[in-house]
Amino acid sequence: MVLLTILVVSSAAAGEAAGHLKAALKAPGDTAEPRIGDAGETEFDAFDEFESAAPPEVYDPLIGYNRIMTRVNDRLYFWVLKPAAQAYGAVLPKFARQCISRFFDNLGYPIRLVNNLLQFKIKGAGVETLRFGMNSTLGIAGFMDPAEEGFQLAPSDEDFGQTLGYYGVNGGFHLVLPVFGPSNFRDTLGRFPDNYLDPLNYIRNTYVNAGVPVLEVINGTSLRIGHYESFRKDAMDMYILFRNGYTQNRKKEIEE
Repeated sequence: MVLLTILVVSSAAAGEAAGHLKAALKAPGDTAEPRIGDAGETEFDAFDEFESAAPPEVYDPLIGYNRIMTRVNDRLYFWVLKPAAQAYGAVLPKFARQCISRFFDNLGYPIRLVNNLLQFKIKGAGVETLRFGMNSTLGIAGFMDPAEEGFQLAPSDEDFGQTLGYYGVNGGFHLVLPVFGPSNFRDTLGRFPDNYLDPLNYIRNTYVNAGVPVLEVINGTSLRIGHYESFRKDAMDMYILFRNGYTQNRKKEIEE
């Protein structure tokens, strides 16, 4: 079970990298985020590899290792994660999978709250608290999102890597993690404090600890089948594209 967890979450790195690239290529001031499943929505519609802005400078002394790990994560996506997500999606209706996705997002409230406060983003912390209260009650434990759907209260996503960046900590060298995909030294360190704020890590049950991350990753992937594929097929250098997309996106998130 633990091995399956590592394989599935590792293969999710490809999708996570694509998500960072999508966010990095959004137009300045464009904060609207299309809902999963909207007609015609893909994560890569706005991307043109030849028309994108000048690539950022990235300190990448581990480029050899990083390229290998990117290929490993890519293979695991097609060999493990995608087939599992397709089978899962064939069994569970889309509406149910969207509810599960919202439930996991709601559980991330402590991470977002603490990091908003550490960056003195009082409005963001207040919005997160309102969202958590409304979605946990009116939204039935977070399975629905009345805060955004009814009151336009969008989440204020912050993590400890962004908090370190807010205080001027440089990203350091680029690093592709075997479990989590594209990162850098600063953001890798930032994962540890965030893990202490994740309520799922306080469940003292081996099967739950191993199974819940698998469920979260497979469920999320089942809602995005085809997005990663449509991006990678036209990439001249998939690793460089992911690396630059991650770097640009993190810079944008820290500056906002």
